[in-house]
Amino acid sequence: MAVSNQEQTPVEAEERGARARTARLMLDTAVQLMQGGIVPSVSDVAEAAGVSRATAYRYFPSQAALVQAVVDEALGPILDWKSASVEATERVGDLLSSSLPRIDAFEATFRAALKLSLDQWAQRQAGTQGSEPQFTRGHRIDLLRDAVAPLRGRIPEAGLDRLGKALSLLFGIEALIVIKDIWGGSAEEAREVVLWAANALMAAAEAEADKS
Repeated sequence: MAVSNQEQTPVEAEERGARARTARLMLDTAVQLMQGGIVPSVSDVAEAAGVSRATAYRYFPSQAALVQAVVDEALGPILDWKSASVEATERVGDLLSSSLPRIDAFEATFRAALKLSLDQWAQRQAGTQGSEPQFTRGHRIDLLRDAVAPLRGRIPEAGLDRLGKALSLLFGIEALIVIKDIWGGSAEEAREVVLWAANALMAAAEAEADKS
């Protein structure tokens, strides 16, 4: 008897459950390693999780795919951020305020991801990256575009694009690194500086919109 797409045999259900558990184990293991400051390879995660390398590569075909999955897991609710406000400044403040504690909590993970990005850049410059896929970053682009969306039509698109790029300097692990590592500050100080700078940028953008 044929089985519909909605129905599963007990064996199929068990196999699907086993795959989900293995995927969860792999991801949790990778998160633990990156929270320890390590940029793990797929083989590293396989060994730590107690699964074969062949199994690990079925879930994460490259280091870039592995790290991207961990970054998405660390970002968590940030990726689902939405605002009901119609005020761009309020939306930007809400995005940054709600995101910074999560970024601080997973600081080691985001630092490790940044390290991979920088290492791959160096490899590309030296021509030694080979066939390893490039790890790309950019979730902040869509989030910030959504945050400043109320200004669309009030300022030129070039100005809106510039604003998004300026705000992106404040949104992410880079801001924490500058305040903590260079200035010797705390996560709370980083939050205060980021919000102050964001408000200054938004005030400039609002003034530009009023002149249009």
